[in-house]
Amino acid sequence: MRWVSGAAAIVLVLGWLLLRMKCGRRYAGLRSLPMEGLRLRAAGEPFLLLIEKWRIGSHLPSVMFRIQRSLQRSYGVRYSPERTLLFTGEMLSYSWLFMLGGSLLTLLSGVEAGVILGVLLALILPAALVSDLHKKVKLREQFIMLELPELLNSIVLLVGAGETVQRAIVRCVESRKGDYSHPLYKELFTMITEWEGGYSFQQAFENFSKRCAVQEVSLFTTTVLLNYRRGGADFVLSLRDLSRMLWEKRKALSRTRGEQASSKLVFPMVLIFLIVIVLVGTPAIMMLKM
Repeated sequence: MRWVSGAAAIVLVLGWLLLRMKCGRRYAGLRSLPMEGLRLRAAGEPFLLLIEKWRIGSHLPSVMFRIQRSLQRSYGVRYSPERTLLFTGEMLSYSWLFMLGGSLLTLLSGVEAGVILGVLLALILPAALVSDLHKKVKLREQFIMLELPELLNSIVLLVGAGETVQRAIVRCVESRKGDYSHPLYKELFTMITEWEGGYSFQQAFENFSKRCAVQEVSLFTTTVLLNYRRGGADFVLSLRDLSRMLWEKRKALSRTRGEQASSKLVFPMVLIFLIVIVLVGTPAIMMLKM
């Protein structure tokens, strides 16, 4: 079994080196593309060539579409094919490392389970990475949904006090004092940068809605674009109606998150209960046997 593991390790290393030499600087432009969570970007370049040559996207269209859709919701439509390619290369890089690690473990220690473990991890981890990506996108949407009513309340107050919509949004973003870690304010800051750079207010607002990819943000965008030119009491009234609806949705989402948190506590509580039963019951059973 050791010689098989050694041969597999050599094939994996040589295959990676050959692909690395063949791709050269073909993907050098993707190295600076901003994308969080990529830890093996340099090691994954040979697999990018492999993905394009084998046309993995055409063989797994539904999987690749879901990955690209999630990345579009996180980073926008621009460069989404490139980010999808990078993410897929990251998955293959982890699979390659686990197979190589399993082969080396079997080669050095003689434990046959090393190869099996490496193959299992190589199959499981890509699925786990895709699942984690979808969870991050869902959490991002929930964060936006929870913060949007607060933002809308602030805009309603500022517009009612005589500010324009643009100025009200700018003041809300400036109140963060440079902290744009929240996804909603990050996209708002990008929107402000766009219209200050020459985009029209309507175009920048529509781009903001597309980047957020949340239904409630689309309602907010539509309401603002339909009414902001009219101004006055009608505009404030429409924003207040939308605010009430968004607060109701926020309450429903908060209840759902609370129920999910409660359900997650069930397993630890059952586990603790079983441990207590064992700790209390074991001495009693031992005394009965004596």
